[in-house]
Amino acid sequence: MSIFTGAGVAIITPFNEDGTVNYDAFGEIIEAQIKGGSDAIIVCGTTGESSTMNDEEHIAVIKYCVDKVAKRVPVIAGSGSNCTREAVNISREAERVGADGLLCVTPYYNKCTQEGLYQYYKAISDAVNIPIIMYNVPSRTGTTIQPETAVRIAKEVKNVVAIKEASGNISAVAKLASLAEGCIDIYSGNDDQVLPILSLGGKGVISVWSHVAPKKVHDMVMAFLDGDIATAQKLQLEAIDVIGALFSEVNPIPVKAAMNMLGFNAGPVRAPLTELSDKNKEVLKKSLKEYGVL
Repeated sequence: MSIFTGAGVAIITPFNEDGTVNYDAFGEIIEAQIKGGSDAIIVCGTTGESSTMNDEEHIAVIKYCVDKVAKRVPVIAGSGSNCTREAVNISREAERVGADGLLCVTPYYNKCTQEGLYQYYKAISDAVNIPIIMYNVPSRTGTTIQPETAVRIAKEVKNVVAIKEASGNISAVAKLASLAEGCIDIYSGNDDQVLPILSLGGKGVISVWSHVAPKKVHDMVMAFLDGDIATAQKLQLEAIDVIGALFSEVNPIPVKAAMNMLGFNAGPVRAPLTELSDKNKEVLKKSLKEYGVL
C-alpha cells in the first residue's frame, strides 16, 4: 500500500532570527499546506534543513509536525544519515513520536557500495515497523541507488516501499520502473519532472513547488492519474519558470525567500547556507507575480 498518492510537500523549517525553530510559523505553514491540498507532509528533509539540526531538535520538529497534523495527512520524517547507527536511532525516534513513514536519504560523504546501500536500508528496516522511502539524490550525496539495487531492496527489505527519485536521470527511472514491475512506488523528487515520472508509473511528487501552490501541484498529479493529460501538462508547463526560480540557488534558500515574500514568517536559513542574492530575489519575485501567487 502506498504511503500517499499525489503531492507531498517537503516542508521548510522556519527559524527565528536567533536560529531557534519558530514553531508558531511552522504551525501556520503546516495548516496552509493541508488547507491547500497537500497529500502528505515530509518533515526534516533537505528542504527542512535537517542536516543543521542536532538529534534533540530533529525529533522535536518531527513530533511537533506529527501532533499538529493530527493524522489529517501522512507525516513522513527525514531520518537518513551518513552514519547507519545515527540513521537507525533517528528512525526509531521518529517512529516513537508518531511518524507515519520515513524518508531515508542515501549515506552522504561516506560513498558506500551498492551492497553498502542494501545493508544500510536493511539496518533501518530491521529497527522500525513503519514504511520507508529511499531517497536517491546523487547531486547532494555523491551516491546513486542503481535501479537493480533499488528493486533488490524493495523485494528483500520488509519496510522499504518507495523511492524518491531526484537523480534527474529519466532513463534510469524508466529502467527502475521496468525492473520493478510495480514492486516499488516511485515519487518524483524534481518539480520539473513530475509528469515524466508519472508517465512511467509514478505515484506523485515530494515537492518544493508545493510551498507556493499546493493546490496546483495536487491538481496536476490527480489530473494525470485521472487521465486528464492536457490539464496536467498545462499545470506542469505553466510552472516551469517559477520552479526554475525556486531552484536558482541551493534549496531551500529560494523557497524560504519565497515564503517570506508570501507573508509567512519563514525566517532565515542556517549557515552554511546564505540568504538569496538580490539578483535572484528579483527573478523570484517576478516569477511569483507572473504565476499569480504574489
